[in-house]
Order: sequence, then structure tokens, then C-alpha cells
Amino acid sequence: MKIEIWSDVMCPFCYIGKRKFENALEQFSNKDNIEVEWKSFQLSPQMKTDITKNIHQYLSEHKGIGLDKAKALNDQVTQLAAKVGLTYNFDKAIVANSFNAHRFSHFAKQHGKQNEAEEKLFYAYFTDGKNTDDYTTLIQLGKEIGLNPDDLKKALEDGAYGKDVVADVTEAREIGVSGVPFFVFNRKYAVSGAQESAMFLQALEQSFAEYNKTLLS
Repeated sequence: MKIEIWSDVMCPFCYIGKRKFENALEQFSNKDNIEVEWKSFQLSPQMKTDITKNIHQYLSEHKGIGLDKAKALNDQVTQLAAKVGLTYNFDKAIVANSFNAHRFSHFAKQHGKQNEAEEKLFYAYFTDGKNTDDYTTLIQLGKEIGLNPDDLKKALEDGAYGKDVVADVTEAREIGVSGVPFFVFNRKYAVSGAQESAMFLQALEQSFAEYNKTLLS
């Protein structure tokens, strides 16, 4: 059974949602019969990558709030992330457009490494403070999960998988996705946001039971 997850690498709640979903999946007795596909979504498609600016500054400008308020909001998210074992370092997170990161994810998908790629992207962005719009960074992340660096470099430089990113974003709009993370179970059930693991587990059990019935009928 397929589960599709619309997500953005710069979305702090997407990484938290990923962990909570994974915790649910670990408890699910039929986890080996689940296929996860990551779908591209851009919260800020017009964002310009700026290595001189951190996320506090971007949030302050983007939301029209004071820098102290922006830091306080990010501190709250950092605490939420810590509860699921994630370390967020917003002080060094780089403001980076996510389009190329999504292309990297699609390349990884073609080689059966998409879930690993998504984990690497989130960790690079929120914990390591790396520029996830930078080809050198993406190629290094790819090498770390066993992707061919030369093939990845060529794909990035050729603009490959850009249409796939656009198609995912368009599909999200068509089915009414306005925010991420957004989880779709077997094209029938949806869970929006970084919900608790218990809710994900319930959705897994319900959708898989119906999926199984369809196979047996």
C-alpha cells in the first residue's frame, strides 16, 4: 500500500511529522507492505537563497514581526523537535530555496533512495546548517547514501526532474493541499500536519484493512 507525503525540506513541522509517522510505522504489524513516496511542495517558491541570512532574520522579514519574536517562535519549534529526538539549530540554518533539493529527492527516488535522501536533506538543513540549494552540498549528501555523484551532478546541472517537482506541486494544489506535511494513505485517507504517532497508526491500520479487503475481493 502506498503512502504519499507532500513535504518541504525547509518546513520544520515536516521533519517532526516524518519522525512521528516513522514511530507509528515501526509499531505497525504490516510495515513491510507499505511503500512511502515523498512529494514536492514549496512553502516559499519565491524565496531567494541567501547564505548571509539565518532563519530568524528571514522569519522576521517574512512575517513582519520583530527578531526577538521570530527567535521565540523558532525556540518553541526547537522544543517540539527535541521531543521526537531531533536537534534544530536555527541559528545556523541557511535560507535556501528548496527547488533543487526537491529535484535531488526525485533523482534519489529513481534509484530507490528517496527516504534516505529526505532524511539527509532535513538533517542538513535543520541540524547541520548546510545550504541545501547548493549542488556541492547535494552531491555530497547523495554520495553519503550511495548515489553516483557523477550522474547526480549531471542531473542537477541539466535541470533534470524540475518537471517532476512542478507536477507534484500542481497535484497538491488540485487536491487541496494548502500546507505541509500532508499524508495521503492509499489515495483514500489524509492526515494533515505533524500529528501524534497514535493518529498515524490509526490511519495506517484503517487504510491497510480496506486495502487488504480490496486485494481479497
